[in-house]
Amino acid sequence: MSRDERREFLLTGTRTAKVATVRRDGQPHVTPIWFVMDGDELVFTTGRSSVKGRALLRDGRICLCVDDERPPYAFVMIDGTVTLLDDLEQVRYWATRIGGRYMGEERAEEYGARNAVPGELVVRVRPTHVVTEAEVAS
Repeated sequence: MSRDERREFLLTGTRTAKVATVRRDGQPHVTPIWFVMDGDELVFTTGRSSVKGRALLRDGRICLCVDDERPPYAFVMIDGTVTLLDDLEQVRYWATRIGGRYMGEERAEEYGARNAVPGELVVRVRPTHVVTEAEVAS
């Protein structure tokens, strides 16, 4: 996929990303997340005390995969580093944008307000390596 095709793929519909982090004991942890894009960066929110939040505070490396589960199948896998923000104004802004994407614009503000609470983080993923595959089964 070209850069533009990759961006379009990531922004199509309500696909989730599966985020991989590493727990303190070295065990992998994978969880689905909702996200939006800001330029080339992928943005999501998480709780500071969640497994992924604690892992990212400890080690700012991340891997995530977004896939299309319909034939002929496709995916984008991103390795990257994260910047974490706990400013509640930023949390509300990004949580509102994410809520609009996944819950619809009519519920965006509700989602933003619900998630703009102390302990919530904005996670900005700066890609360091990207692997894409389109039409896997063709």
